[in-house]
Amino acid sequence: MAKILPFKAVRPTRDKISLVTSRSYDEYTAAELAAQLDFNPFSFLHVLHPGYVNVQKEDTSKRYRQVRAKYEDFKADATLKQETQPVFYLYELQSKNRSFTGIIAAVSIDDYFEGVIKKHEDTLQYRVDQFGEYLHITGFNTEPVLIAYPQNDVLEKWIHNRKHKRPINHFTTPNRDKHTLWRIKEKDETDFITKHFEAVPNLYIADGHHRCASAAKLFSEQDTKNENLNFFMAFLISENEVKIHEYNRVITDLNGLSKENFLKRLSSDFMIGNKYQELWKPGRRGEFGMYLDGEFYALQQKIENAGLDAQNLYDSVLNPVLGIGDLRIDSRIEYIPGNTAVTKIKDAVDSGEFEVGFTLFPVDFKCIKKLADNNEIMPPKSTYIEPKFRSGLVIYEI
Repeated sequence: MAKILPFKAVRPTRDKISLVTSRSYDEYTAAELAAQLDFNPFSFLHVLHPGYVNVQKEDTSKRYRQVRAKYEDFKADATLKQETQPVFYLYELQSKNRSFTGIIAAVSIDDYFEGVIKKHEDTLQYRVDQFGEYLHITGFNTEPVLIAYPQNDVLEKWIHNRKHKRPINHFTTPNRDKHTLWRIKEKDETDFITKHFEAVPNLYIADGHHRCASAAKLFSEQDTKNENLNFFMAFLISENEVKIHEYNRVITDLNGLSKENFLKRLSSDFMIGNKYQELWKPGRRGEFGMYLDGEFYALQQKIENAGLDAQNLYDSVLNPVLGIGDLRIDSRIEYIPGNTAVTKIKDAVDSGEFEVGFTLFPVDFKCIKKLADNNEIMPPKSTYIEPKFRSGLVIYEI
């Protein structure tokens, strides 16, 4: 049984919301970030990245105190305001040809500890510690954990009907995404949502494992009774709405091998088909695409392996042939999400910065659930999951 609650969120005012909300600041190029900070005084990037010219010179605790101070400034000038009562939100993101709709709520930390909320990725302790310190000093979080729940017709019908009522916010962002937010404050509706999730046996983390682990760490270390630490903010969507892309790989060199010797090594495990200039990507599990020396290749495993493609590629190519060690920290490998064109891999290799690129076939959510139910962990950077939430849209205070 899953426990979720409404909460007193902090949000931008109606007239400024399209100016305040932003993508995560690490998704911006240096030029984009500078433009936003120079010309948009309401951007939440000012909170996330205060004093952006000198921010990298500051120690983390000082930088986090600056974030807290800037956040308080945004509240003081009424750019951000807090709800007067605990509420849920229904949120819809329309992105290109897809739309995502879910419920923003506070989710129980106890459910995370007790395994009601299941995970499929491991975490890096230094990142957990770092974000835990961030939460402790800043006192807020604006990046909800993306959590999937089993598809439910009753809840889907309620969502469909509720979306016909007037929203509190509706705006379009420069990337042409449309965002709509409904406030759910009526007791009969908040009770309906709460009781519905009480009947859900398990929830699944789709994206945000480090955020969950950091919230759990902060809860465990608290020395005062702070009820807000008993929960963390989540965006709950039906598992059939989660969009999973692969994470493709580019590697800086061939580990001292010539092109000919590299292909010969691959031929022991793969059937190799030269696709020349065709922008080829795998169409099923067990297939891999490769871009090398100006040409695309199709790689088909000679022996079918039931394991995850990301793990199979590591076990058969990245580690034994190319000498890649820890996928999370090895400086010779970088990752390109599968929601971008395959030409991005081509461009990365053609630039000379990388020597070879690999494309994978994405897993589905059934695979993620199976791993989580069996307490198994996916290899690092196996999935790039949508939707992505905008910073500053809804804020959970600790």
